[in-house]
Amino acid sequence: MPIYDYPFNERIRILLRLEDLFVKVQHHLTGANEFSHHSALLAMFQILDLVDRSELKTDLLQELDRQKLVMDGLRGNPAIAEAVLNEVLGEIEKTAASLRGMGGRIGQPLRDNEWLMGVKQRAAMPGGACEFDVPSYHYWLGLPTDTRQNSMEAWLAPLLPLYDALRIILHILRGSGTATRYVATQGAFQQMLGGAKPAQMLRVALSDEATCFPEVSANKYAINIRFNCLDGTQKPRSFDADVTFDLTLCNL
Repeated sequence: MPIYDYPFNERIRILLRLEDLFVKVQHHLTGANEFSHHSALLAMFQILDLVDRSELKTDLLQELDRQKLVMDGLRGNPAIAEAVLNEVLGEIEKTAASLRGMGGRIGQPLRDNEWLMGVKQRAAMPGGACEFDVPSYHYWLGLPTDTRQNSMEAWLAPLLPLYDALRIILHILRGSGTATRYVATQGAFQQMLGGAKPAQMLRVALSDEATCFPEVSANKYAINIRFNCLDGTQKPRSFDADVTFDLTLCNL
């Protein structure tokens, strides 16, 4: 079932972008050829650019601490499995400790690597990482697969506490809402929002057989969803049939 996440604020938007990049790094890292490892490195460079915000680490730690307090308050609740609760709390505490142990800016060990930053600068240019531009990088790509993978894992390691933290927070966020089934008449849906606590993210889930995708416009007052499809030239156009979908509003 394809699911589309739509963030309501910049904070959640950055976490979703980072999650996407970390997944791509880890996918390409397992590849055996130099093109996969080049793609993994490019995604890692994008992570560095995205985390270059001093408040990101603080935001994540504050949210982990807040979630720990919330879950501590669930102890003794007969509807909550104590073993599962302890496991989640242990993961939150371990991740928060790792995040606090990161000295300085997120990813600073990578920024201190002159060779890596030289490759990053050249790779930002279209075709800038060609062998005649950065022969040392071309040499590195020709090293044995295990050697490249070991280097990549060492470069990725300082960023993993960040990934663990955002993974936990997004998991809690995604599980915070209840899905409700709706029908978008002729591909269009609108819903007014209310309540004291505005949503931070919505999720749209479609069936595997769906031949359309949602374009979402939303704020704290209303949700507008327009379902589109791709024509023969891969150009988006309005999907004019009724669409059944599940909508989930999420909040931490």
